[in-house]
Amino acid sequence: MRFQVLGPVRMAPRTPTAAKPRVVLATLLAQSNTAVSTHSLIDELWGTKPPRTAGTTLQVYVSQLRKALLDGAGGDRAQPLVTQPPGYLIRVGPDELDLTLFESLRMSGRAALEERDYATASRLLGRSLALWTGPALSGVPHGPALQSTAIRLDELRSEVLEQRIDADLRLGRHHELIGELMALAHEFPMRETLHGLLMVALYRSGRQSEAVRAYHRVRRTLVDELGVEPDTSLKRILDRVLASDPSLAWHHGRAAAARPAPERERPTGRVGAAGSRSSGSSGGTGRPPVPVGSGPVPDSPADAFTGRADAPAGPLLWLPPALSDFAGRETELTHYTQVLTEPGGPRVVSVSGRPGVGKTALAVELAHRVKGFPGGRVLLSMRDPAGRALTQQAAAAALLRRLLPPGAGGPDTPPKDAGELADLLHHATRGREVLLVLDDAVSEAQVRPLLAAAADAAVVLTGRRPLAALEHARHLVLDVLGQQEAEALLLATGGPRMAQDPAAVAEIARLCGRLPLALRVAAGSFAVRPHWTAAGLARRLRDERTRLAALSLGDLDVRGGLLAAYHEVSEAERHAFRTLGLAPLPDFPLWAAQSLLGMSAEATEERLEALVRAHLLQAGPAAQESGPVRYGYHTLLRALARDMLDEVDGAEAAVEATARLGRACLVRARAADARLTPGRDRLAGVLETGGWDLAADDPAVVAPLRWFQAEAAGLLEVLRRLHACQLWESACALASALGGYFEVCALWDDWQAGHELAVDAARRSGNALAEAALLRSLGDLAWQRRDNARAMDCHRHAARLFALADDGIGAARCLTGEADVLLGQGEPVRAGALYGRALERARAEGDARGCAEAQRGLALVALVQGRLADSRVALADCARAARAVGDLRLQDYAQRSAARLGEPASAVAGLEMRPGVWLLHDMPVTASAAPD
Repeated sequence: MRFQVLGPVRMAPRTPTAAKPRVVLATLLAQSNTAVSTHSLIDELWGTKPPRTAGTTLQVYVSQLRKALLDGAGGDRAQPLVTQPPGYLIRVGPDELDLTLFESLRMSGRAALEERDYATASRLLGRSLALWTGPALSGVPHGPALQSTAIRLDELRSEVLEQRIDADLRLGRHHELIGELMALAHEFPMRETLHGLLMVALYRSGRQSEAVRAYHRVRRTLVDELGVEPDTSLKRILDRVLASDPSLAWHHGRAAAARPAPERERPTGRVGAAGSRSSGSSGGTGRPPVPVGSGPVPDSPADAFTGRADAPAGPLLWLPPALSDFAGRETELTHYTQVLTEPGGPRVVSVSGRPGVGKTALAVELAHRVKGFPGGRVLLSMRDPAGRALTQQAAAAALLRRLLPPGAGGPDTPPKDAGELADLLHHATRGREVLLVLDDAVSEAQVRPLLAAAADAAVVLTGRRPLAALEHARHLVLDVLGQQEAEALLLATGGPRMAQDPAAVAEIARLCGRLPLALRVAAGSFAVRPHWTAAGLARRLRDERTRLAALSLGDLDVRGGLLAAYHEVSEAERHAFRTLGLAPLPDFPLWAAQSLLGMSAEATEERLEALVRAHLLQAGPAAQESGPVRYGYHTLLRALARDMLDEVDGAEAAVEATARLGRACLVRARAADARLTPGRDRLAGVLETGGWDLAADDPAVVAPLRWFQAEAAGLLEVLRRLHACQLWESACALASALGGYFEVCALWDDWQAGHELAVDAARRSGNALAEAALLRSLGDLAWQRRDNARAMDCHRHAARLFALADDGIGAARCLTGEADVLLGQGEPVRAGALYGRALERARAEGDARGCAEAQRGLALVALVQGRLADSRVALADCARAARAVGDLRLQDYAQRSAARLGEPASAVAGLEMRPGVWLLHDMPVTASAAPD
């Protein structure tokens, strides 16, 4: 044997010592004589994060393997490892690979078993097992392909072992099998077939009580571990043991003697490691010959089916009843009803979506509504009661039991062989108009064999993840209900009392995120509590922290359903799901997620897309068509993320992530503000942001106003969270950076809410400079809201704090703010004096923006007093200073105001005191009809 994969991966004359070349060797041998693509090999070696030099490195590994393959060989030996598009292929002869020999022996042994040539079956199956030297493909790291292959081969080994024991029991070797079966039952405590064989062997050896104890042992294991009872076949064996059924006992020579087995042509090759078990009447095992022939072994693997089953007559219905209160989805039902009844077209519909979105309900409703299918309509859950995915064989066997139940042409126990199962399933569905609903499918690999075997059937698949790789399937990604549909479901489930408060019904639908499961639970809770009102239910659901706990009714638990999807993803993805719950609402960009996770942009995007595929996050386009993708949570999933963050990671991790997010927001907000209102923010240098420089093409740099419009709501939420986490300095700095945008767009409520929180943060941290800057901004806000008294108080208090902080620029700007208030009150003389003092101080401090603002005020005073020439000069000075600081908006204002100086007084509807800020009440403006 030159190559071995049924155990540690080995190669003669020598096996490479490095792990990576052995991975390449194992992957090629697992698909021997078949080309394996370069892409598949790279995936197996490095997973989803290959190095940039992956292709070159793979070539190095292949070169090393080629050299090892020719070591010790003559010069005329051909290289077995060849390049063949799209990758590489290793040529292996029939006797060179243990896997090839195992498959050949296994198939020959299976054929002998079916022909009741038990001695030959035992010998061939024993030889196939002797090839194994350990777990399949061991000794090398497993990627996705090797992992699935190893699982398949180990399962195949177990099936062959059961078949060999079955043959030995039929040959009367029950005494010597007991020890082996006990060890196997201990190793595989939930493999019911092995326990059944052990019970038969014990019973035939006169150990009836031990056979009964063996049954109760496996039953206790199944009930404790899985919450399920043993299979009916195991129960039937117990009944026969308890009844001392003589047909179950071994009777020497009872059955007609089995015909002598002709010597079969079988593969040759070296048998594996010593100690492997081989059986047969000959072959050097050391066993004494035994009489051939025995009674049948009921319920054993070989007794599964003895012939073709015929389809039962009459229509078959194995569906849950249709929901009487099903609401919505009419468009989807109409379209996919047509798909399932299209003649000649592919009739596979794959429905996916987040937990609780109503995938199964839609599939069942569709199965009830669609016309035709006289052969039957059958639903099969693709998970066991514990929530684990069914294997391909288990799913096929379960489906076969429903299509061909015992007594209607179906056998008692399905076969273990996947090929036999597929043949029987094909026979059961061939030519029949059958509709299959395969509910909660896990992967394409799980359902693809069923679809191939039942090619004539129409199929509806449901699953949390889209089964995108399925051929010829129509895909429906199910979203939450529309608002009207959600309200209709609440009314249908909640009863007449629910309809008495339409406003509360609309709010409940919104708080449930229009998720059908949540809506049903909420309405059901309301229906069974006559003392509740719809408004009271809405009030219970408003608090995000307790909303999931309120959405539980009997065995319907919204949180549990969402947790099932959460636990299905990797720990890295679960961590990302929890941490991203801190992201701002309603959605967030890639950079915000990157800051929360502390990862590169590429790694963050990969993690986000994985969560989107698992329906734990949702993705959508930006408001601008050319903008980047934005991500967000369903409202209930966000509540789950916050719950799990508190439970798993704790408050400290949340604070650290919030600090990273706050700094990322601050860097971008400052960059955008520096271009929107340059020189305005007096806290721009307070919090160090070195190492966070933005790229020149960052949206905050390129289009600051548009960036603020997209992010403002989220930035304000981040500000609130910074305050809640007591990150005082970050809260102050972010609020100050937002002030310019709030003023430009007159977002007075957001301006006040954010700045008042930040003032509180400044006071708690004792930061006089931050308090001064924020109070000055609040003074401007109060002035714009015509709260002159508060405006004057804020400016004067801010001026005192600026003086304490030794910030002459800030103090001078407070004088400009006071002067604006006085001018608006009709006191141009006092205002002009303050503007003059502000200009003098700004020049002394070298504050170009302060000069521009003071010149703006002096121009307004001159205009009000009718000194148009002075006003024009001041506006020109204002424009020059604005240009120097880079404030194009203020410069345009100065030039626009200068151009209006020549307008008649009657045309002046108000006084534009700042860019976009107008004073509209009567003001004594003595503008002349013509310019000076």
